Amino acid sequence: MARPLRIQYVGAFYHITSRGNERRSIFKNRRDREKLLSFFSEAVARFGVSIHCYCLMENHYHLLLEISELNLSQALHLINAGYTTYFNRVYNRSGHLFQGRYRAILVERDQYASVLSRYIHLNPVRAGIAKSPENYPWSSYGGYLNPKEKPVWLKTSLILGYFGGSVGQAKRKYREFVEDTSREAVSDPLSGVTSGVILGSESFIEWIRDHVIKGKQVDRDLPSLRQLQARLSVNQVKDMVEHSLECQRWLRDVCIYYCHRYTGETLKRIGEMFGGMGESAVSQAIRRLNQRMSEDKRLEKEVLKLEQKIVGL
Repeated sequence: MARPLRIQYVGAFYHITSRGNERRSIFKNRRDREKLLSFFSEAVARFGVSIHCYCLMENHYHLLLEISELNLSQALHLINAGYTTYFNRVYNRSGHLFQGRYRAILVERDQYASVLSRYIHLNPVRAGIAKSPENYPWSSYGGYLNPKEKPVWLKTSLILGYFGGSVGQAKRKYREFVEDTSREAVSDPLSGVTSGVILGSESFIEWIRDHVIKGKQVDRDLPSLRQLQARLSVNQVKDMVEHSLECQRWLRDVCIYYCHRYTGETLKRIGEMFGGMGESAVSQAIRRLNQRMSEDKRLEKEVLKLEQKIVGL
């Protein structure tokens, strides 16, 4: 698979996810979780990153992280490599603990910081391991509500600042925002990611294209960069897939998959162009194809071969 595109600039804001290898657990006990938190603290101290939210799940973790220097990779290497070394030493094992590279989504901060924080803090509730986010000890949510539970390295002021008023009022409004009973109807904010690397408005993406990416050499191993430099139309992608894909059974799902990756269109717009599908149906088609490719290496090879033609348009 192509290596992920890392877009960096001073002040960049990211949603970070890192999963255990083969989705296996990365923790065995409380001590392990506390050790990973200590590496978060060390990354803040050594690299000047700001951690706005975190959540440790059984086989992965989430971060909302902001950089003040171009050192995202160094900070994440310290966290993941440092924790892997610890884990391997304590449990007398060797090899990778995390599944490949971490996922870093560049986020338009003011547009998405609060909804992403809610998404992160509600992870244990969605997974069925906590009745409320406040009952889960391994996320930053407690630190948002109670200063005694807030690690010194956790920065809560940015997100609480979106809720205005005094600190006490902001905390009450934030609790309501996160724990509102209508949360089940809230869509996944990450479903709107463009090119697999950016979550933001059209104007934000244009700014990234013009001020961060413009002039960079296109690496053949970074199709995401090529996409952001020059987008394709849905019709261009559909035409290429329809004329090149041998496995016709998966034609529609492959079209949807690459329209999502290479056109910059929203899930809603893509659905409209494929017979009026809903956003959830589009997301399901993408997940379905990813699952099928993980099981059928022949299909995966054909789809990835097709990608080389698409990025060359």
